[in-house]
Amino acid sequence: MVEERVTDGVRIAELLASEVEGRTDGPLGSVRVTDADTDVEPTANGARAYTITREAGDGTNGKEEDTTLVTVNVHDDRIHLAFRVVPDVATDVASGAGLRTRPKATTPPQTLVFVESGGEVKRAVQVLATVCGRIGE
Repeated sequence: MVEERVTDGVRIAELLASEVEGRTDGPLGSVRVTDADTDVEPTANGARAYTITREAGDGTNGKEEDTTLVTVNVHDDRIHLAFRVVPDVATDVASGAGLRTRPKATTPPQTLVFVESGGEVKRAVQVLATVCGRIGE
């Protein structure tokens, strides 16, 4: 068996997108990858690759617009996810999962979660699922 650690930022972003798009039920059932830049080139500060959005549904619950949850940014050797909703939850869950986090001083505040290998993608998906489950609490 060959053990190869995926540390290419673009490939990690692709793995995350596949995981998100592959979910059809549970807290990630209404979550989609949107606004993807298929020609993204990694940068030192992280180039925007795509957005992860929660779809509004049929409008019967009073919610008429999609919600931007995360912006995914690509570096040479990792990605970072900028959580725009419940950033405190993202910090707690990501830290508990062993992912590196950093607050981003913006209005509203965001949490950056760093995914440094393909093996960390599943943990990042769990953070995203938890955040989705906590929106509106």
